[in-house]
Amino acid sequence: MKEYKDILTTSFGAPIDNDQNSLTAGDPGPIIISDVHLQEKLAHFNRERIPERVVHAKGTGAFGYFEVTHDMSRYTKAAFLSEVGKRTEVVTRFSTVGGEKGSADAERDPRGFAVKFYTEEGNYDLAMNNTPVFFIRDPLKFPDFIHTQKRHPATNTKNADMFWDFLSLTPESIHQVTILFSDRGIPKYFSHMNGYSGHTFKWYNDRGEYVWVKYHFETEQGIETLTKDEASIMKGKDPDHAARHLYQTIERGNYPSWKVYVQIMLPEQADHYRFHPFEITKVWFHQDFPLVPVGRLVLNGNPKNYFAEIEQAAFSPGSLVPGISASPDKMLQARLISYHDAHLYRLGTNYQLLPVNSPKAAKVKNYQRDGAMRFDANGEEGPNYYPNSFYGPTPQPSVPEPPFEVSGNAARYQFKESDDFLQPGELYRRVMTDEDRGHLIDNIGEHLCNAQQRIQLRQTALFYKVDPDFGKRVARGLSLDITRVERLAKMSNKERVESTRG
Repeated sequence: MKEYKDILTTSFGAPIDNDQNSLTAGDPGPIIISDVHLQEKLAHFNRERIPERVVHAKGTGAFGYFEVTHDMSRYTKAAFLSEVGKRTEVVTRFSTVGGEKGSADAERDPRGFAVKFYTEEGNYDLAMNNTPVFFIRDPLKFPDFIHTQKRHPATNTKNADMFWDFLSLTPESIHQVTILFSDRGIPKYFSHMNGYSGHTFKWYNDRGEYVWVKYHFETEQGIETLTKDEASIMKGKDPDHAARHLYQTIERGNYPSWKVYVQIMLPEQADHYRFHPFEITKVWFHQDFPLVPVGRLVLNGNPKNYFAEIEQAAFSPGSLVPGISASPDKMLQARLISYHDAHLYRLGTNYQLLPVNSPKAAKVKNYQRDGAMRFDANGEEGPNYYPNSFYGPTPQPSVPEPPFEVSGNAARYQFKESDDFLQPGELYRRVMTDEDRGHLIDNIGEHLCNAQQRIQLRQTALFYKVDPDFGKRVARGLSLDITRVERLAKMSNKERVESTRG
């Protein structure tokens, strides 16, 4: 029989004599206030659940490494990309987006794909999705968009009117909507999907030259997805199927991996490209900017404790290293601020000190002090201000990114007229097969049929603008008047909204 040698203690290390019976005044009681072990245990229990993420609440994660396979030094001076064969430790988190922490892995929803690189120059985070585009291009719309994915204020249930009303009033969403309701909309497993930065980033070298890049992580396991019927069965059978699959796959030693590529655009190309280079509802066509191989991501370690190592993991696009910086993408610019702010709220002022978030290959030296849950040496006796004459850490002039010119008056600018329908039209006509198109129409019809008819008409007009065949097939599936759909498609967005108001 196994002998238990460890002694149960309080959180402060004092041994506990009994963990089954509360301290009472006689038998059966009442309980007396001096039972500090009971108080500590209940107080901690009341606070065990930290706020769940507003988005990406349901997820899982793993550990591994990134290995450079191709020389990137001509493009970036980032140390972790400096030589072929170099490996960097990583932690990853995969997630759904709109659902709560208890939602199913098989929902039709984009998937988050986040990677934290523990580089020798500090942590570098990539917070990606499994689709190369997004629903909106201005962050001012983001809270409203996410509200439509959540629960109705009165019924506390998911609501098709909310979902489709917003999308039908936001034509820029049509590219992502087409992808989401295609066969790519429900990945079967996290290990069998790609990851895309969507956003454009700047890579710069030690000569001050820079290029614009987009990241692509392509699964080596092959893409696998669920049909809507398979997903419905899976949600009832095992709502955690994707998280379970990732853990068990790694546990068996079948380590999932991804080949990592970038698309590279020169600054002068960005000035003349036919699509806005920093616009996240658009892709860069591969024929214009082919994939350039960079490295390989391998996941070979499971968390020993999910809460400590994955739930508390915090990824932020603002965690950058020398050689990599942000682009003027409006959505990215807002994420640089909002992700860090979300972590401060959810995890606390010193969330960077948590082991999973703390740099592993670099030392932190700054003048930030104090705050709740400060559990390191807090800077010891060193100065907490700069400049100082006590040999505190000083800035390193050699690390700034090369400048690029900005100009103009401060105002709330709308994106210049951009064709929101060309790229999803190319996807529908040239990339999808007849079978893909049939599934797309069926998936949309099953969901959109739950919205009011006026919203159905408005949204179907957008599908018609992508491709007339697309719009007509959706209209027929919903028993809509195709002539009216065609008429709405020819209107301006403002006219279309006025024509379909409730």
